[in-house]
Amino acid sequence: MVNLYRQAHYTISATQLSELPADNGIEVAFAGRSNAGKSSAINTITEQKSLARISKTPGRTQMINFFNIDDINSLVDLPGYGYAKVPEKVKIRWQQTLGKYLETRKALKGLMLMMDIRHPLKEFDLQMIKWANNADLPVHILLTKSDKLKSGAAKTSLLQVSDALKKQQLSASVQLFSSLNKQGKEQAIEQLDLWFSLSTEND
Repeated sequence: MVNLYRQAHYTISATQLSELPADNGIEVAFAGRSNAGKSSAINTITEQKSLARISKTPGRTQMINFFNIDDINSLVDLPGYGYAKVPEKVKIRWQQTLGKYLETRKALKGLMLMMDIRHPLKEFDLQMIKWANNADLPVHILLTKSDKLKSGAAKTSLLQVSDALKKQQLSASVQLFSSLNKQGKEQAIEQLDLWFSLSTEND
């Protein structure tokens, strides 16, 4: 399988919507709690060790970071949420910016949402899915750090998350993922390919 995302490279960062690049092409955004392994997931999918910065202090990524995979299409790394030791006013501003980005960005065609498999569906995870659902934006959940659980327990967690989403009438697909042993890497790439190719066909 050809991995188109190996050629992803950093292009620009923004702290607010007014600083975003032109709203064209196709974007897929990566989101998640600051300790959910989002940067590691991006690096695993792109097969680059340090494309997205991995910090020992969760919450250090406070900007919207763009990684172009060609002239017009991008992977977007959204600020981590829920754990960062920052003033409440800053957290509220982040939330407002993220919500507006998900609901108004025309180029955005999909949301990859990272959740630690041991602590899924926290309050802001649910808020992100609701924002995306309201914007008719498809969501694909990566239950990260699946290597931390035995196979049976990981599969049970996967089913529990799927059931919880159905009960709350939230729309999202979900899979197991591990940056350590690369479990789920191909599945995640296939989802990205689907978003980018379908979006291209529809444009």
